[in-house]
Amino acid sequence: MSWKIELLGNLLLESRIPAINPNPDKRIRVKLNVAGVEKRPLENEVEGATKQFIRKAGQFIYGKQNFHKGAFGIIPPELDGYETSADIPSFDVREDCLPEWIFYFFKINSNYIDLEKIARGMGSKRIHPDQLASIQIPLPSIDDQRVFIDRFRKIETSISEIESENNIQFKLINKFRQQVLQDAVQGKLVQQDPDDEPASVLLERIKAEKEKLVQEKKIKKEKPLPPIKPEETPFEIPENWGWCRLGELSCVVRGGSPRPAGDKRYYEGAIPFLKVADLTADENIYLNSFTYTIKEAGLHKTRYVDSNTLMLTNSGATLGIPKICMFPTTFNDGIAAFLGIDNMDKEFLYYFLKSKTGWYLKEASKGQGQPNLNTDIISMTPFALPPLPEQHRIVIKIKQLLKFCYELEQTIKQNQKYTLELLQVALKEALEPNPN
Repeated sequence: MSWKIELLGNLLLESRIPAINPNPDKRIRVKLNVAGVEKRPLENEVEGATKQFIRKAGQFIYGKQNFHKGAFGIIPPELDGYETSADIPSFDVREDCLPEWIFYFFKINSNYIDLEKIARGMGSKRIHPDQLASIQIPLPSIDDQRVFIDRFRKIETSISEIESENNIQFKLINKFRQQVLQDAVQGKLVQQDPDDEPASVLLERIKAEKEKLVQEKKIKKEKPLPPIKPEETPFEIPENWGWCRLGELSCVVRGGSPRPAGDKRYYEGAIPFLKVADLTADENIYLNSFTYTIKEAGLHKTRYVDSNTLMLTNSGATLGIPKICMFPTTFNDGIAAFLGIDNMDKEFLYYFLKSKTGWYLKEASKGQGQPNLNTDIISMTPFALPPLPEQHRIVIKIKQLLKFCYELEQTIKQNQKYTLELLQVALKEALEPNPN
């Protein structure tokens, strides 16, 4: 098996056949992350765009601006005769080199990423054809190229199958995680203890505490919530549990934002100011950091809460995400807070809200474009209240099972990493020049 080292400039010849009658409906683009070449959607075309060139099936093609991001490929037969501008050049390949050989040369071991170092230009940097000319590439015979390309494709198929299987496993783990939460809020996760104080007694104590907070003017008095109707209870609950609404357990309030946004009179001070992105940045129960701050002058335009406050995002595509904030803070109107729940296990209430994320998103999207979860919807949410000791036992069990899910996911990811590394080594070794 004989190998040569060739300069890429000797193997590629740029094709510059101008399109006499450019057709906006026959344009192609090269997708990022080595995802292939495809027809460009007509709505992305601009009338009177730059000069177009005819491209042929089997040519090697890349995007000047995004080659280092994996924007390269081989033009498939169905896109023969389509067009691109000079920013997406294509190349005929010398007869003794298969276009796929060049394609895999760049793809294997992510060699294309290093091309960013040679990009040139002001502002939006590009990789021009002349910059590829001096790149060295191993070149075996055509027959050997076919053997290796076939091997590459089989390995890629194996990688695809592994990733597909891993995705199935991740979905099963996530399904199990959701089932854990569902069982938890229905009283199916741990056994009931007949010696536990019934939920009805707990609820009366919570209501009394809320009334006390109203008298102390720490929370506002709210209008009575309607009793829960039978059709609002989606499942049976244990005998010592009870149905209520979230608004009976807590005063649900919404935040606010000093206006105008970013005004230096109000912002960039010493007081934490939370936005939705702070709550949705990770999957942790507790929030221990913040991104934005305000000054005391902005306090009257927002809401301030103590540490250990349970919160819930209530706006946009990421609404229904709960978090327990571990520091005193203010927060904007994309976040709701639960006040006066010291007689509840906040982590249990957190997991309940976590189980309702999908339901909240669906409920908040009814009859409108941008989803918006108002405090009335949150307060009216039916809630199956367990005895307080059982809440503690449920939280302990949830954490055990979710920890198991996390460890299982990490094992799968580690196995996936090792397998892909082995396959990458096999691919890389296949491209090593063999002088014999």
